[in-house]
Amino acid sequence: MMDLREGMRLLNMNLQSRIQLRTGNSMPIIGLGTWQLTKDTAEIIEEALALGYPMIDTSGDYGTQPGIGQGIKQSTVERDSFYLISKVEEDDDAYAATRKNLEELQQNYVDLMLIHRPPRNGAGIQLWKGLIRAQQDGLTKDIGVSNYSIELIEDLIGATGVVPVANQIEWSPFGHSKEMLRYAEKNDIVIQAYSPLTRTERLDDSNIQEIAERHEKTPAQIFIRWNLQLGTVPLPKANQKEHLHEDIDVFDFELSDEEMTALDALNEHYSCLGRELSYV
Repeated sequence: MMDLREGMRLLNMNLQSRIQLRTGNSMPIIGLGTWQLTKDTAEIIEEALALGYPMIDTSGDYGTQPGIGQGIKQSTVERDSFYLISKVEEDDDAYAATRKNLEELQQNYVDLMLIHRPPRNGAGIQLWKGLIRAQQDGLTKDIGVSNYSIELIEDLIGATGVVPVANQIEWSPFGHSKEMLRYAEKNDIVIQAYSPLTRTERLDDSNIQEIAERHEKTPAQIFIRWNLQLGTVPLPKANQKEHLHEDIDVFDFELSDEEMTALDALNEHYSCLGRELSYV
């Protein structure tokens, strides 16, 4: 697999650009996160799809899936023109939970189903086998994980031979893992970045604001663009129309190598969840 950062530049990125997955399917390079998007969910989803958002991310425990399903139903956008992600929980029967998620979403399939987080007693081999079955039955096109370490991903692969197409993890300039990035590159696993804006906690950092002013962009747009150029897939949440517009207005500028290096150097393994990030 080519270096992700260089690969994304070669794409001449735009809102409809996609990353080729190890399975032969493809994934959009940006999407909408919906955690805690419980107010006016259907209207926000309908607006996002109308704006051209190519991917929606949700989960069974977000409480947003019925509203997302309604928003999709209200939209005039064809189902095959956007990518839909959901997740099963660590104490679920993964196959049954996949069916339940589809019922809430009012969909016949999703593009990607993830294990939301590993169970406390290991990698969740039975969960993974349940998702493999769901994929074989056409309930999801691809399967992956979320909040997994390298070691736990290796455990899943060792037990089943099936490699996740994605690992959705907390990821920002202030909290990321070079080891995980190298591992993902080597194994054709896409890193999806949740909370890529640090839930606004670090948007006022002077380093970010300086770069934002240079490009006449907002700090949030710098965070998102950094992810895109790194080859990771940001999933910023927005519950206001102006933020929906802002978060995808990131394809008319490019961060320089020096700016990317400066942003990389901000890493302090920060998590807005109050923990130190470690994915090794």
